[in-house]
Amino acid sequence: MDDRHLNREKYFQEQSYTTEKYVIPFINKLLPITSNLTIAEVGCGEGGNLKPFLDIGCKVVGIDYAENKISNAKKFFGNHPQKGNLTLIAENIYNIKPDGLFTFDLMIMRDTLEHIHDQDAFLEHLKKFIKPSGKIFLAFPPWRMPFGGHQQMCESPFLSKLPYFHLLPNTLYVGILKLFGESEAKIKGLLEVKETRISIKSFKKILTKRNFKIDSEIFYMINPNYEIKFKLKTMKLPGILNVPFIKDFFITTYYCIISLEKY
Repeated sequence: MDDRHLNREKYFQEQSYTTEKYVIPFINKLLPITSNLTIAEVGCGEGGNLKPFLDIGCKVVGIDYAENKISNAKKFFGNHPQKGNLTLIAENIYNIKPDGLFTFDLMIMRDTLEHIHDQDAFLEHLKKFIKPSGKIFLAFPPWRMPFGGHQQMCESPFLSKLPYFHLLPNTLYVGILKLFGESEAKIKGLLEVKETRISIKSFKKILTKRNFKIDSEIFYMINPNYEIKFKLKTMKLPGILNVPFIKDFFITTYYCIISLEKY
C-alpha cells in the first residue's frame, strides 16, 4: 500500500494540486469559476479537491459518510482564510434533504462514482441538488483500466503493482489475493470495488436514461494525478486507441462535465 493512503494530509495536498492544475481549467471552459458560485463535492474525503475552489472564494460544501475523513478535513481547513464559506457534512447523501441545503452551480466527484452501488439511482438523486442550469464534473477510472480494481491498495508490494489481474473471475481473483496474504477485510473491500465497477459505456447508458448530456469529456491515458504521485507527464489517449471497449483498457481516468438535457 502506498504511503499516500496512510498519510491523509499528503493525499489532501495531491488532490488539491491536481484539481487546481487540471480540473478547474477543464471546467472553466464551460463554467467560469468565480467567487459567486456554490459548489459541492460528494465523497469529498478530507476535502483536497475543494480547497482550490475555496481559495477562489466559492461557497463550498463537502459531503462524505466517513466521519473520520470529515474530522480530518476540519483540521486541514482550520486556518484557511475562507473557512467561513466551507460546510462539511458527515452523512450519506441519500439521508440529506435537498431543502436542507441549497442547490448548486457545480457538483464534483473525483474517483468516487466507481465505489457507488446503483450509479443509476445515484445520478438521478443528484438532480435534486443542482440548479436547472448547473453542471456536474465527474472523473473515474474505467473498470478495465490497468488498476481499475484498486489493487494498488493491496498490502502485497507485488500485487499492488500488478495490472489487470482484477479482471479475473472472482474465484481466481480471491485465490491470488489469499495466496499473497491479503486480509479478509482487504479482500472484502476489493470485491466491493469489483461489484460497483463501471465502464464508460455503462456510464453513458445511465446518462441517456436519466436525461443528462455530456458537455465535454477527456480520455486520459496517463492520469493528471500521476504527475504529482509518480512524476509522470500527463497524456491524453491517442486517437488510434479511441475505439469503443478497447479504450477502457488504456484510459486511466475519464473526465467529463454533464448537465440536464432540458432546463
